[in-house]
Amino acid sequence: MTELSRGIGGIWSRLFDHRPFLNGEIKFMVKEFEEKRGDREVENLFSILEKLTDIKDSQVDKLKRNGTSLPILNEKLEQALQLCEEVEKDYLHIKKESEQKRIENHQKRQKEWDEFIDDMNFKCKRIDNTFEEKEEELRDLYTDLNHKLNIANK
Repeated sequence: MTELSRGIGGIWSRLFDHRPFLNGEIKFMVKEFEEKRGDREVENLFSILEKLTDIKDSQVDKLKRNGTSLPILNEKLEQALQLCEEVEKDYLHIKKESEQKRIENHQKRQKEWDEFIDDMNFKCKRIDNTFEEKEEELRDLYTDLNHKLNIANK
């Protein structure tokens, strides 16, 4: 019995205990970052800092000297923004119109459907009435024939 419980415990730990696997993965990741990469990330950060400092020192002055083109760029951006707003207005207008058209079409189809159903009901009633009339006529005919046959048999 104890051997069976040990066996079941072993199976359970193999299926549901993931700690050994996770510990191995954690050790691998730490090794990957500490040993293989070394100080590469720190060096990358320092090179980025150098580039930013260089840009700040040299490129800002260059932009100030070429600042005459900024108003033109600003004007072009505002024109583009106005065009975008007009496109948006047109889109909203078209969307509103199409929604209205969709609602109108739905109402029209609903009205046609109601008329169709009413027409079908009317035709069904007419057919039922015609059937009842024919049934009554046939009943009267056979009653009359039956009455005549009874008279002839007597």
